[in-house]
Amino acid sequence: MGDGESVNGVRLNGAAADGVKTPFLIGVAGGTASGKSTVCKRIMEQLGQADMDHTQRQVVTISQDSFYRELSDAEKARAERGLFNFDHPSAFNEELMLQTLQDILHGKKVEISEYDYRRNSVCPEKIITIYPADVVLFEGILVFYFPAIRDLFHMKLFVDTDSDTRLARRVPRDINERGRDLDQVLNAYMNFVKPAFEEFCSPTKKFADVVIPRGADNTVAIDLIVHHINEILHPSGGLNQNGH
Repeated sequence: MGDGESVNGVRLNGAAADGVKTPFLIGVAGGTASGKSTVCKRIMEQLGQADMDHTQRQVVTISQDSFYRELSDAEKARAERGLFNFDHPSAFNEELMLQTLQDILHGKKVEISEYDYRRNSVCPEKIITIYPADVVLFEGILVFYFPAIRDLFHMKLFVDTDSDTRLARRVPRDINERGRDLDQVLNAYMNFVKPAFEEFCSPTKKFADVVIPRGADNTVAIDLIVHHINEILHPSGGLNQNGH
């Protein structure tokens, strides 16, 4: 893609019609515990962005989990017993997700609520402010599922990790970080997570521009992606991976 090229009606790496610079929007999809957030973290680290003040970052990461919709009382009761399907497209607030990404593409500052996995609810008191950036990474299990959202991305990555590895990662994560017990985790995986991956997530791999086998362990793929992002950030020659 050349500097200033138009994609999806917005202008890349140059001024939009209103003079605002349009960020390069990258979607990062993949199954549960495939390493999506770790891939984003590695990209941020290699670009020298991870330890930078969030108001100064050229690259930011947003999680699709922040866009889970509010559950009804009956749904919350089911979720507490591990009987609500958080991997189904209907669990997400598609409209809010779309509006937020459109605002980001128009160079607006946006506020996103963090999600509390223990309460199965968004936290209005925990707000993440996303300032205008050059590159925005949006990661989640179903970021390519919704056509209107999928069409916004300038680059689409799919983190492809085998199911045994993903389950082995998810079990301790959900127990230690999200307050679940082992039976809940395994039942949810077999009844919801695995079927939803096969029905909704895995088929979206065909939309990816780059598939990353083995996730963050695939340093060659990440190096190539970082090189490409650097060319977008610095089209005249650019920085190396450490920001020099």
